[in-house]
Amino acid sequence: MVTLVLPRLVSFEAAGRRSASVAERNVAALKSAYWVVLISGFFEPLLYLLSIGVGVGGLIGDLTLPNGQVVEYAAFVAPAMLAASAMSGALSETTFNFFGKMKFMRLYDGVLATPVRPFEIALGELAWAMVRGSLYSAAFLVVMYALDLTTGLRALAAFPVAVLVGFAFGALGMALSTFMRGWQDFDLVASAQFALFLFSGTFVPAEAYPPVLRWVVEVTPLYRAVELLRGISTGSLGASGWVDVAYLLGAMVIGLVIASRRMAKLLCK
Repeated sequence: MVTLVLPRLVSFEAAGRRSASVAERNVAALKSAYWVVLISGFFEPLLYLLSIGVGVGGLIGDLTLPNGQVVEYAAFVAPAMLAASAMSGALSETTFNFFGKMKFMRLYDGVLATPVRPFEIALGELAWAMVRGSLYSAAFLVVMYALDLTTGLRALAAFPVAVLVGFAFGALGMALSTFMRGWQDFDLVASAQFALFLFSGTFVPAEAYPPVLRWVVEVTPLYRAVELLRGISTGSLGASGWVDVAYLLGAMVIGLVIASRRMAKLLCK
């Protein structure tokens, strides 16, 4: 039994090390100007929270959640901004940057000359993308706690979920990038991302939409992420939260599988 299991464990450990090497390469390639990009990506959802959640929220007042709990509008919007921040951070790394490395820099052609395989490249790039997404999520949760929009324990519980959101969107973004033919195609990605941001229960409850549109909204990945994080941050999470977790895990696995297979097809000719 030992002789059958041990090779698989060793192979798994080696794959993990090779994936980590891909992520370490990105850390080593960091430039000082990149930190400006990281910081700027955090401020967009923060400004939305302050302008709409706090500013417009003063005019709207409180909202009633589906379970009957009443929360202030800023507390309703803040988890959505957290989910959008995790999504944006992950997609920025796994779409534009990933596409540039693969199609124009031809970086992965050289990487595949080593023992690293396409799946390990995808996993390493996703891990690197989550460094950025985790920084956004952690900083935003600190702001939520400072504004008294959630408690400390709920913020700690929301952090790993925000990381999962980033993993899911990062894997989907990477898979999508393998189908892009040029930079112009990313206009469609930006449009889809903005539509998700506006119509995923971000600023209004899904119940406010017509039945048909509501069904479309509720099957989108950002809506599942928003509902999960909102339930945690407001203390209204129910059994449906496990469905959201399964949805995001499934999206991550599907994205990684598609990305690795497409990379193998495009690069291993």
